[in-house]
Amino acid sequence: MTTQTDPPIDPESRGLRLVPALLSLTVVSGLIDAVSYLGLGHVFTANMTGNVVVLGFAAAGAPGFSVPHTLTSLCCFVAGAATGGRTSVRLGAGPRRTWARATFAAEALLTAACAAVAFAAPHATATTYTVIAVTAFAMGLRNATVRRLGIADLTTTVLTMTLTGLAADSRIGGGAGRHSPRRTASVLAMAVGALLGAWLVLHQGLALPLLIAALVPATLAATVSGRE
Repeated sequence: MTTQTDPPIDPESRGLRLVPALLSLTVVSGLIDAVSYLGLGHVFTANMTGNVVVLGFAAAGAPGFSVPHTLTSLCCFVAGAATGGRTSVRLGAGPRRTWARATFAAEALLTAACAAVAFAAPHATATTYTVIAVTAFAMGLRNATVRRLGIADLTTTVLTMTLTGLAADSRIGGGAGRHSPRRTASVLAMAVGALLGAWLVLHQGLALPLLIAALVPATLAATVSGRE
């Protein structure tokens, strides 16, 4: 008599798939940049393309921009990306689920620390630099991980190439438009995050949007899978 055994369950398949997880983090990027740009003196801590442009504005003496703020963000983002790269080398050979969860947990802890600082001393100069530095580091860490994960059209922070692909590969542009839903969702996710973040910064201050921005990756750290 033969018995049939069920195939082993792939641990990578347990939990929320990476595509909706990365779309959730794209919302967080909108929140983070709303906090940094509107609440910390016209600096980005998630969108480094914009930050390089802002640095040029600041260096030219345009009012409302700060060279120290922008350099702090750029340097800390690069440091976070380098740390993320090393983490990818160490953990990338193992299950993507474990690696992604560790990175998202680190982002949650760093952003939660920023929320605590913003709640305790919202108007202090030290708070401004702390939130810029720590959120930029967290975004660099996340970006290095997302880049290594290699999920098409979901960088979570940059939309220039997403919009380019959306237009160039559309039926109007002569393509098949097969990635349009994911790209459109990414653009909408960023817009929703920016809208929510801007409203919260203008009406509630910095701490609450930072707390929300910490809760999302915290939830993903407990639930995300390794499957696209």
